[in-house]
Amino acid sequence: MDVQHLNLIYLIIAAAVATFATRVGGYVLITQLKHIPPRLEAALNAVPAAVLTTLVAPAFVYGGFDVAASMLVAFAVGLRFSTLRMLLVGWVAVMVVRHLIL
Repeated sequence: MDVQHLNLIYLIIAAAVATFATRVGGYVLITQLKHIPPRLEAALNAVPAAVLTTLVAPAFVYGGFDVAASMLVAFAVGLRFSTLRMLLVGWVAVMVVRHLIL
């Protein structure tokens, strides 16, 4: 095994250990608190929106016209209907744009 492959294996192991440590560390820290301070609770409540933004924003900006259009359609449908309908309409929208326009 050459050095490049060995370094890649070390990197993967280090990333796995760091991910595990942060997850376990956060759990241990929270369980040790008698009550969660309001600022920490506000920060924890903001995490889902931040994660969603980091996943959706790059795809919207760099995904092309078909992806951006289908995301806008899915967003509009998601404001009114269930998640399943939003996903189905978004999927249909991207297929229609890809086959008819692009």
